[in-house]
Amino acid sequence: MNGNVILGVLIPFMGTSLGAATVFILRQQMSEKIQKVLTGFAAGVMVAASFWSLLQPALNSSQSMGHLAFIPAAVGFLLGIGFLLLLDEVTPHEHMDMQEEGPKSHLKKATKLVLAVTLHNIPEGMAVGVVYAGWMTGASGVSRAAALALAVGIAIQNFPEGAIVSLPLRAAGLSRRKTFLYGVLSGAVEPLAALITILAARIVIPVLPYFLAFAAGAMLYVVVEELIPEMSEGKHSNLGTIAFALGFVLMMILDTALG
Repeated sequence: MNGNVILGVLIPFMGTSLGAATVFILRQQMSEKIQKVLTGFAAGVMVAASFWSLLQPALNSSQSMGHLAFIPAAVGFLLGIGFLLLLDEVTPHEHMDMQEEGPKSHLKKATKLVLAVTLHNIPEGMAVGVVYAGWMTGASGVSRAAALALAVGIAIQNFPEGAIVSLPLRAAGLSRRKTFLYGVLSGAVEPLAALITILAARIVIPVLPYFLAFAAGAMLYVVVEELIPEMSEGKHSNLGTIAFALGFVLMMILDTALG
């Protein structure tokens, strides 16, 4: 496994860690404007990547199936959506509104949030692993630039997630070092999931199109269920929309021009 792959699988983890590090400089949550811009930009990148970096290669690598070439992409995509739906059913969803609650309640909600974010990072790590596996095997038409762009896009999305994990824990009374550590650990599953997926995909190359489409479905679920509502609700929603457009166009350019 070369250095490009190792760097690629670590980039999303770096995004989470940098977000968690905001606990050392911020006393409260990051500003609403910044969060909407980051969320919108990440959503745009992930939507574009879902097609150009994942679904299109899945379709291209299934051309030998003729008129049925859509099957791996369709099946994998729906399985990815279904997996995240199931994950949302079995993991807690906590909105961190702590203004009128005590420290124990803060800590309980924050702990559930850490668990939820950690579990949701697994399919994102799988997405990075799949595109790098596709690039390494050369069996899917995925370019190194496309894999790198996808990793950077997920890292951007992970930055506010790292802060969302660490800052509520700080509000619950934990030390800055402990809250930073919990934030970092919530993202540590991503490189592990990526590496496991790379190893698995190299063994089962014939089903790589299903893996690619599965990752696309999981990513689009995150965009539709979490990122778009966050960037659209309340004030300054136009900032999220503009950032979405910029992220989408940037990812499209990187994937088509550099790929």
